[in-house]
Amino acid sequence: MTRQAETAEDVREDDTPVLVERDGAVTILTLNRPDRRNAINRAMRKALKKELWRADADDEVNVVVLTGAGTSFCAGVDLPEALSGPPPAAEGPTPTHVLRGISKPVVAAVNGPCYTGGYELAVNCSFIIASERAEFADTHAQIGLLNGWGGSAMLPRMIGLPAAIQFILSGEPIDGATAARIGLANEVVPHDELLDRSVAVAQRIAGGYPGAIRRMLRLLKEGAGTSLAHALALESEAAATYRADGADIGARYAKRRTQSD
Repeated sequence: MTRQAETAEDVREDDTPVLVERDGAVTILTLNRPDRRNAINRAMRKALKKELWRADADDEVNVVVLTGAGTSFCAGVDLPEALSGPPPAAEGPTPTHVLRGISKPVVAAVNGPCYTGGYELAVNCSFIIASERAEFADTHAQIGLLNGWGGSAMLPRMIGLPAAIQFILSGEPIDGATAARIGLANEVVPHDELLDRSVAVAQRIAGGYPGAIRRMLRLLKEGAGTSLAHALALESEAAATYRADGADIGARYAKRRTQSD
């Protein structure tokens, strides 16, 4: 697989806390503080939000993949920095506000430990693909903190309330296989195949009609957790207001039929 990097491979992590690559219509964002297990500091928060907004505004980008450099996905917020500086609220929207708010799917490719604030990043992505080396934990309650990036709201909707209570209150880590079994991750793959598999899934999504992909994503998000009647009403409203390109639909249908023959 050939990818075009927008940042030099030898750039220092302190200078570039988020690396950006393009693979066709897919943007790959890599949290880049490997010596600190990709702990999220102020510079990383700012860079991640900037690159997510940039991808959302770019008509040539249809899907984002988020992963971590080195052996970890993300160890959470850089707590020493957070405890010594101004509150993050002064920075405006959190990265997870942006993840939930952008119009394009974001695939979390979890390549290793994914803890606390890192776990909150992952569950606010559209879905998770995990390496066999992935490990998930939420230590907020164990050290005296509360979820602030949507973890307590998102997780019960993904794995159910009892499992979410155990996960969040105990702080006990779970591996990638367990994450896939309980519905936290969509799939678990061999470590060396993680990024290729995640990008392949992203490319499959990106190959769809962009307007339909974004409208369906919005519909799925808005309908999740609501009553069946409300979700059906949202679908009816979307069907009444969505305008498709008939010629493009016909061409795409013909292409799929040709590929399947």
